[in-house]
Amino acid sequence: MEPFQRIMSIPTPFLRDNVDTDVIIPAEWLKTVSRSGLGKGAFSSIRTLENGDPDPESVFNQRAYKDSQILVAGDNFGCGSSREHAAWALADLGYRCVIAPDFADIFASNAFKNGILTISLDADIVAELAAEGEAGRALVVDLDAQTVTRADGQCHPFTLDPFRRRCLLEGLDEVGLTLQNHGPAIAAFEERQKLEMPWLYRG
Repeated sequence: MEPFQRIMSIPTPFLRDNVDTDVIIPAEWLKTVSRSGLGKGAFSSIRTLENGDPDPESVFNQRAYKDSQILVAGDNFGCGSSREHAAWALADLGYRCVIAPDFADIFASNAFKNGILTISLDADIVAELAAEGEAGRALVVDLDAQTVTRADGQCHPFTLDPFRRRCLLEGLDEVGLTLQNHGPAIAAFEERQKLEMPWLYRG
């Protein structure tokens, strides 16, 4: 997992409340177990017209946010069914951070496990940050300092569980964390097992 330390990006303003995981990635995209390519299906009900053409009015189709790494969203973002594909789809679109007043717990957990930082701020502040995106002004998200800074220098602190902060800063997913904490013991077990049960390692 790529470490998250500091990013600067024009945020994508998407202040819609109660965006559920079926909006983030529709059910027909859940057949795959690959994390790549899901960006094509992300927000498809919002990004396309009834005839299948891209909707030029959709914020996700506007050139200003083509390379955006920060999504500024509405309240209760990621509610609905617990599909990790939603986090995969956001990551495939290039988002490293989502800022909203509140998140569904399971979505926030899945986002964290996939290297996406979720930041909860007061609704008034979130609206101001969305306005920065509409004006084409970049935000700086600094995880080490736990701040979101606007172009005019105004700084908004945020809080994050210390364990999640450490894992994101060091780029540790569950596998990486296990190897960091127990790597030598796992390697020793495998070497011992190769001697005691060599047939497990043949072919």
